[in-house]
Parts: sequence; C-alpha cells; structure tokens
Amino acid sequence: MLAAHFSRFLAANPGLLHFAAHSHHPWPDDTEAAQARYWRDAATMADHKWTRVFGEVLPEAQSHVARLLRLPDPGQVAFAPNTHEFVARLFSCLDVSRPVRVLASAHEFYSFRRQARRLQEAGWLQLTEIPAEPWDTFESRFADAAAGGDWDLVFLSHVFFDSGFVVQDLGRIVRSAPARAVVAIDGYHAFCAIPVDFSALADRAFYLAGGYKYAMSGEGACFLAVPGGCELRPANTGWYASFETLSAAAGAEVPYADDAFRFWGATFDPSGLYRFNAAMRLLKEEGATIERIHDHARALQARFLEALAEAGFTDLPAASLVPPGGRPRGNFLPFEIDGAEVPILDGSAAPF
Repeated sequence: MLAAHFSRFLAANPGLLHFAAHSHHPWPDDTEAAQARYWRDAATMADHKWTRVFGEVLPEAQSHVARLLRLPDPGQVAFAPNTHEFVARLFSCLDVSRPVRVLASAHEFYSFRRQARRLQEAGWLQLTEIPAEPWDTFESRFADAAAGGDWDLVFLSHVFFDSGFVVQDLGRIVRSAPARAVVAIDGYHAFCAIPVDFSALADRAFYLAGGYKYAMSGEGACFLAVPGGCELRPANTGWYASFETLSAAAGAEVPYADDAFRFWGATFDPSGLYRFNAAMRLLKEEGATIERIHDHARALQARFLEALAEAGFTDLPAASLVPPGGRPRGNFLPFEIDGAEVPILDGSAAPF
C-alpha cells in the first residue's frame, strides 16, 4: 500500500530487502518536499521563519505525537535533536547533593545506559539494573523493585532494543514507583511500531521517542511528553525553557515555562519537524494506523519464522529467538547468536 511513496529509496536500492527499520528507516518521498520547504522558509524568511516554525510546524508535530500516544494535551510535548538531550535534562532535575538512586532495566539503549553508568562511575548516582530474564517475571520483579526502593529516577524502555521484549503493564510499574520519583519511559522502539495508549499515565510519567526509526522522518525530531502540571526545574536548561520571560528583569530565581517548554533547550534545526509532519500526514492520509502497521509486521514475522523452519537453516535456529515463545514483541525479530555481526551497505561488517 505504501511502496509507491518510497520511490526514491526503492529506485536507489533495487532488489534490496531492508530489514533495518530498527535503525534508519527509509524516508518516504514526501519528506524530500518537506525538507525543501524548510530550506525555502529559511532562505526567504530568515529570522521570520521562527514564526512559522513555532506557529505552524511545532503545533502540528505536537498534535501528531499527542494523537499517536493519546495524550490529553499536545502542549505537553517538547522537542530536541536527540533523546540523549532529554536524558541529560531529566538527570539534571535530581538533587545531586548526594548520589541519586536510579532504577532501570539492564537493557536500556545507549543514550541512557552509557550516561547512567558514567555518572555512577563518577560517584554521582547509584544505578540498579533489573535483568529481563526470566522473561515471564520481569514486570512483577521490576514493579516490586520500584515499590521497594527510595528511588529518585525510574527509567524503563517500553520495548527493549536488544530483544523486542514489550513491557505490557506500564501502568503497574509507574504506579509502583515512589510518589517523589521521576518516572520516564523510553518509547523509541515502540513509537509508530506498536499501538500506544499513554493517556492514563500522561500526568505521572514522561515518555520519550523520536523520528529516526519507525517514524521514518530521520534525525533531529525527538520528543519528550511531559506530565501535566510538572514543576521540575532542569539544571541543564536552555533559553527556550522560558522564552516569554527573556526580556524581563532578572529575578531571584530562574523562571521556567508552565508547559513542556520547561524541558526545551536552545536554537535547533527545525527541518526534522518538517519531515516528521510530512511522514505522519502520509500515514494518516493513507489510513496506515499503527495497529495496521503492527499487524502487518507480525504477519511478516510469522511468515519469516515459518520459512526459516521449512528451510532448516541451522545458522539461525528458532531456539535462538528472544524472547522465546509466542509472547508479544516489537516490530523486529532478535536472535541471540554467538559472533553475530551487522552487515553494512559497502559489504563489510560491523560488530553489533
């Protein structure tokens, strides 16, 4: 149904089967026009382009995120060039007068995992990581850990990047965390891949993701859904975080916006938001709901596994699939193989 909208990618890669939506997703043709529109706006409007960015482009992008996550207030969505910027900003909300206590899974993506481990190495935080296995008990074990500790930050992926494991009962885990804890869900491998309804948790937990992967709009369009009424004051803060007070006299306390802008940084390249809007409009106009996308991915997964079994391909045994069994997973099939390598387009290979 959507192949005609990827003509540039398909023409440039004839015969290629693209299995890397887990990483850089092909861009639909509409994003080229969106990129060109941003160039025209910047070239012809100069500084006045920001009126269009904040008056038209940003509200549309916020509305797409709110629609797909079922958030009650699009104004609670902030944007940044990457999710690491939000990870650093969340850490900066915590009281660092003592080592902060952080709970996470042992399977967080590098944007969080590397930063958290480095801060632990520096003595700034104490990191507790809960392993996924045994798979059947992960959610209860994580919820028990969340309820049993005096955590400053609870951070958890919705879909684990290294296994496709789907945390199904986010509500139980979020509600288990101490009331004073900052709770954040990394949804990058869930957003635009599996249906997400975050409406019941939107006033308690943060949700972050972006456009590079399944949202097929590339770099520079990452977002943070900020709980309504949030009063956190990130120490890592940029001048957009209280844009309306820039001309006011300096007060005793640094001001912050009342909405998601309190988590914004500073000047950024808006072209990613132009592309993100184009990609989201395409899905909406074509009736390609996330439910339909996920159902299609699951059907392809089943077809692949059936063909694998029929072929008797011993180098990729079904027993190496994780998580095992028929439990829900994201839109990719992970196999745990000794010495696995990731091929790259020039024919060489890189370690995963």
